Amino acid sequence: MAGGPEVTASGQHPRHQLDDHLTHPVRFSLTAALAATEELEFAAARDHLQVSDSVLSRQASALEVAGIVRIKKGYVGKRPRTWFSLTPAGRRTWEAHLAALREIAGG
Repeated sequence: MAGGPEVTASGQHPRHQLDDHLTHPVRFSLTAALAATEELEFAAARDHLQVSDSVLSRQASALEVAGIVRIKKGYVGKRPRTWFSLTPAGRRTWEAHLAALREIAGG
């Protein structure tokens, strides 16, 4: 590898900066979608990610427990709805994860 292996300012390989919660493809994809917007409705997220309701619900709940995603439930008329958004900590986690991926990729 030209220029030697990648290391962070702390001397560690950048993979140590990856967030384990974002290594799952659906959680990564949901976080990426949320990073591009303020809020995303459940059905729109499900359709965009091409996953089932149960898969999206399970992965979003895991991100909520980790403090990355906020899940808000409410109604539109009489119909129940669920919306997702990134928490401020979730946005920071996403940016750090992306930075580590870019560093690993050499860019």
